[in-house]
Amino acid sequence: MPGLHHVEVWVPDLAGAEPGWSWLLGELGWQPYQRWPAGRSWRYGETYLVVEQSPALTAERHDRCAPGLNHLAFHAGSRQRVDELVAAAPGHGWSLLFAERHPYAGGPDTYAGYLIDGYGYEVELVAPG
Repeated sequence: MPGLHHVEVWVPDLAGAEPGWSWLLGELGWQPYQRWPAGRSWRYGETYLVVEQSPALTAERHDRCAPGLNHLAFHAGSRQRVDELVAAAPGHGWSLLFAERHPYAGGPDTYAGYLIDGYGYEVELVAPG
């Protein structure tokens, strides 16, 4: 069956990263899925997302501008819902990127909020056309 199975995000501090990811994914309709000492996961349909503190990490911060993952983009619902999430995000460890161009930082045809957490992970919250 085609489609994305899962994404695994390694974080340098699970206790610090989990609250922000838990809030965001919960707001987007993802359900808690798995829990173990070094990680957590959330599921949406058949796809799941893992946030894990691996002992094999080679850095203490994600660099979204280096080769590799730049960001994760999520369907966030209406434009109003994007605005609500962006407004609430700072209370959960996320900051708005590209504030001077928000909500059209992705171009005039894309209504989205670009958020970054304290570990350098970026998410894009997209409203439909």
